[in-house]
Amino acid sequence: MKTVGILLAGGKSRRFGSPKAFATHEGHEFYHYSLDALRPFCDEIVVVARPEFVRCFPDTVHVTTDLETFAGMGPLAGILSAMDKIAADRYVVLPCDMPFIVAGVMGKLLELHVGDISAVTVDGKRHPLVSIWNANVKPSIRQALLDDNRRVMHVQSQHEGQWIEGVLLTDTPEIAFKNVNTPCELERG
Repeated sequence: MKTVGILLAGGKSRRFGSPKAFATHEGHEFYHYSLDALRPFCDEIVVVARPEFVRCFPDTVHVTTDLETFAGMGPLAGILSAMDKIAADRYVVLPCDMPFIVAGVMGKLLELHVGDISAVTVDGKRHPLVSIWNANVKPSIRQALLDDNRRVMHVQSQHEGQWIEGVLLTDTPEIAFKNVNTPCELERG
C-alpha cells in the first residue's frame, strides 16, 4: 500500500505575520517538524506551497503548488493538488503550523485508521488537517471545489470516517495538536 505525506504550507499566515512554514522553534523551521513526523510512514512526501515560496524550500524537498483551476482555494485545494501530483493508496495530511507534532503520533493515527478518512479531535476541537485520506476521496474533493465549497469537514462528512481522540495518540494532545497561529502562541508553547 503506497502512502504519501502531504504537508500543507500554502496558507497566507495573516495572523502570524510571515509564512508559518519558515517560522522557527528551537532552531528548526516549522515545516521540518511536520516532515519529520511524516517521514517514517510515507513512501514520498509533497509540500504544497504558494508559488512565491516554492524556491524557499531546499532542493531535497518535493514542493508543488495548487492546481491552476483551484489555486488559492485553501487546504482542500492543497490536498487535491498533492493527490494529482503523486498517486497513492492513502495520504497522510499535516499542516505546517504544528511544530510540536511527532512521528509517534502519526504512527498511532495510521494504526487506528479505518474507513475513508480519519482525523483528530482534542477536547471537542476538531483538527481536520491532521488526517489520513484514502485515494477514493479525491473525486469528492474535486467536486466540492468545483462547487466552491472549501470546507474540509464538508468532504469528510460525505465519507465513511472517524474522529480519533488525541488522547489515544499521545499523553499530551493539547500540546501535540497545537496550531500556532501567532508568534505569541509559540512563546506560550
